[in-house]
Amino acid sequence: MNQQISASFKKEKLAFFRTKRLLMLILIVVGWGILGPVLLRGLGVMIDSLTPVYDDLGMDVSGMTQILATYVSTGVASSISDITSVGLIAFLLMINSFAGGEQKKRSIMIPRTSGLRSTGYLLPKYIIYPLTALILAIVAAFASWGASVLVFEINDVAVGGVLSAGLIAGVCLMFYICIHLTLGTATGRAGMSSVLVIIVSLLVPGLFSVLGSDYIYNPFLMGTMAVSAISGDGILMVMNSEIVMTLLIALVLMVIFYFLALFAQNAKKIDNSGNEIKL
Repeated sequence: MNQQISASFKKEKLAFFRTKRLLMLILIVVGWGILGPVLLRGLGVMIDSLTPVYDDLGMDVSGMTQILATYVSTGVASSISDITSVGLIAFLLMINSFAGGEQKKRSIMIPRTSGLRSTGYLLPKYIIYPLTALILAIVAAFASWGASVLVFEINDVAVGGVLSAGLIAGVCLMFYICIHLTLGTATGRAGMSSVLVIIVSLLVPGLFSVLGSDYIYNPFLMGTMAVSAISGDGILMVMNSEIVMTLLIALVLMVIFYFLALFAQNAKKIDNSGNEIKL
């Protein structure tokens, strides 16, 4: 690793840590992983307490209350779904400043005339933020499992299932974060990029589901795959050839996104003369 890239890694890490964005993401992603099952169990208790009211209305809610009180998989699956939705939105918004948002500030504009190359600018972003998302997703999955074991009656989730779900959810986050980094750094409009990626993450999976598309080999449906992995019977879940292939496709696309961003940066012509910066 040359000196320039090493300095760029240090700059990204310090910016991520000192702005407290990493701490906020830990609180949101991992905290929600713990809080989600507790809230779900609380909902079951509340519905159970209102059983007489539902009986007067001719509604039988015993089946629902049993589901919300019995199985650990219910709590973990709910948290995994939240990690790939609420957690993703939080992550995209938190890294806006690093996904091209800094290009609007003259003091930290890419100073090509001073020798900073596009690789030094981009590579740390495509390593630090996606890997952070992967780690947080796995930690949140295990935190959710621990909380669910405490509040639900039957632990029907194996360690391998939790690891599989966390890993797939993490790769799902990485995939969308890389799209955000590519669009944001290529256009210099991080806000627009985050909005577009959020819309894609919400609408595209639903569209594939309506069309009856299988989530195998489809990176846009890794959120659904992660939830399904909860019912896996062990670590072999992530060794399933179709699931491994889906994750590999997502990783290959992330590499392609990086090179697209690199191409866009190299294609830019920067003129630092005068009072305004023109791209």
